[in-house]
Amino acid sequence: MKFTTLLLTCLRGLVRNPMRAALTVLGIVIGIAAVVAIMEIGEGSKQQIADKFSNLGADVVNIFGASVSTGGVNSGMGGRASLFPSDADAIMEECRATVVSASPFVRASGQVIVGNTNWSPNSIKGGNEHYLDIEGWEVERGSAFSKKQVDEAARVCLIGKTIADKLYPGQDPIGQDIRIKDVAFSVIGVLAAKGADGMGNDQDDCLILPWTSIRMRLMGASGTATISKGGAANNTNKASSTSTYSTSGVNFYPGCDLQPYSNSPHPLRTRTVDVILVKIKSKESATPAMDEMTPVLRRQHKLEPGVLDDFEMRDRSQFIKMVTGTSETMSKLLIAVAMISLVVGGVGIMNIMMVSVTERTREIGLRMAVGARPRDIMQQFLLEAVLLCLAGGIIGIIAGRIASELVSTHNGWPVATSPAAMALAVSVAAVIGIIFGWYPAFKASRLDPIDALHHE
Repeated sequence: MKFTTLLLTCLRGLVRNPMRAALTVLGIVIGIAAVVAIMEIGEGSKQQIADKFSNLGADVVNIFGASVSTGGVNSGMGGRASLFPSDADAIMEECRATVVSASPFVRASGQVIVGNTNWSPNSIKGGNEHYLDIEGWEVERGSAFSKKQVDEAARVCLIGKTIADKLYPGQDPIGQDIRIKDVAFSVIGVLAAKGADGMGNDQDDCLILPWTSIRMRLMGASGTATISKGGAANNTNKASSTSTYSTSGVNFYPGCDLQPYSNSPHPLRTRTVDVILVKIKSKESATPAMDEMTPVLRRQHKLEPGVLDDFEMRDRSQFIKMVTGTSETMSKLLIAVAMISLVVGGVGIMNIMMVSVTERTREIGLRMAVGARPRDIMQQFLLEAVLLCLAGGIIGIIAGRIASELVSTHNGWPVATSPAAMALAVSVAAVIGIIFGWYPAFKASRLDPIDALHHE
């Protein structure tokens, strides 16, 4: 039989009892609709989570100092002060294949004061002119600090939305002063709101300064320094023991800068930074980037072959993959549950096809008597089962789309159209039709024409 003739024969057989055909595909419709809706809601949730955590910087690699063991107690990652701002410069200069930009990063803490109002911010952070881009910050009002201001340790800062609301209610903070640890800084910009991070911390409750301003004006090891009239410390400066303190052969403060800023004399400052943030070209290039940066840092730190690294690298995308992986696992679990209804629907298809074979036994015998081969009979009933499942799949896709949109409208859940879900639905429907329609079709093809013709 030609395929078109076979198809028309199958369609005539199905429309002969439309109510039974509709009830037969109901299980398939419910299963496919559940699969499509769950996959679209799951895809939307995954995208929302990815967007939520994108401000953590999936394309950022953090470089920390290595750990230090003192008296049997390990300091953990970052315990060794081994990173210098020159390391960030070297990475940008020598790792252009995978690196976009790099920034030293330092932290501080303390009370901030404006007039008679004070506030304890969640974080006071410092970086270079690339820091805002690396961490995904945008300046809503004002401007970011420049390389010149970083080099000069300028007394400028950017404030988050929370700081602006708490300390400057109803005012424009641009150009106004804010005191941090009794040092006055000028507000040059207000950052665009980011909201809470993945741990629930308010990211907008922060101040961002040039890292040199934090190191030179807000922090430093204890010590004394005599400032010459020209502003640079002379060779008679004497530092306290903390600037050269070492344990287990590890120098915690490998280098100090004498204060060169005549307008703000302070004690000796360490040249080290807490972390180096590196923005890479894509989150997929994290491993090649770390492989490229490792020899550069070893050369910068003059580490001999065989000596362990005095730094550690962490790829932030691993955390994001972990969170999105949890969402994917839950979606797969729900899809597995929805597949059960597909199996139930497939059993229903098999049951109805067995009934159909029994009802049409004389028809099968007559067709065989006029020359139909067992293969033709098998193809007819198998095609009928597949058509039933495909019809259920198409209706299920439409029902699933409607269900996901209703969930999005009424519950506010994110939904993303998933072509993969639709393709999967059609494929699963066809496979179910073949699997559960094969035995009834096989049974029909094995009927004896004489016995079939005598069937009542």
